[in-house]
This record gives sequence, C-alpha cells and structure tokens, in this order.
Amino acid sequence: MSLLILIVDDEPDVEVLFRQQFRRDLKVGRFDMAFALSAPQALKVIEAAGSASLILILSDINMPGMSGLELLPKAKALRPDVPVIMITAYGDAETKRKALENGAEALLTKPLDFVALRGEIDVRVEFAA
Repeated sequence: MSLLILIVDDEPDVEVLFRQQFRRDLKVGRFDMAFALSAPQALKVIEAAGSASLILILSDINMPGMSGLELLPKAKALRPDVPVIMITAYGDAETKRKALENGAEALLTKPLDFVALRGEIDVRVEFAA
C-alpha cells in the first residue's frame, strides 16, 4: 500500500517545490504526493483515494472559488481520519482560530518551514506504517 499526501494550492509551482524538497522520499517510495490546483479538484482526489492510503492533506487557505477554509469541513466530512494542515501567507489570529475550529490539525505560514513540515510528515508516515 502506498501512502499518499495531498497538497492543495492554486499556484502550479508549488508542486515543483514540494517534489524537490521531498525528492528522496518520493524516489524510494516512502510516500507519494498528489496535487490539486483547486478545492473541488482536491475533493475528487480525496474521494478517489484508498481508505488507508491518504495520510495527510496540506491545503492553502487563499484560493479562488472555494477557499481552503471552505474545503476543510468538506474534507473532514469525507475523511475524518485524515489530518489537515492549513497553509497561509497570512498567519493572523482570526485565520488560525477559524482553521482550528473547523478541524485543522495546524496552521503553517508561508514561506514554509520544510524542516517542521518534514517532522509532521514523518509522524504521519510512522503512524500509518
């Protein structure tokens, strides 16, 4: 069974950045990453993912159409077992409060601290193993 991490961000260059940061993990098959450029696309990926394979969802908050905060309760309804970490350029207290109240595990601010993110991912991979 392959472990899957879903990254949701409307910026296409995010995929390149994540693939570069986690290239060794991806190369050895420690986990795989799926990318969605919108919240509706993310919901389709979540619905299609195997019940045990999806271990983490990382979602940007500010996206056109459906925001990450609007995606959060829908994702949690589909997969209450999968932690969701929100990502934003604006880490204000109100945004953090809304994210945590709606079920987010954490709120990370841009630019991302990939060392901290790797720690979060390592916990999820070990838990799923």
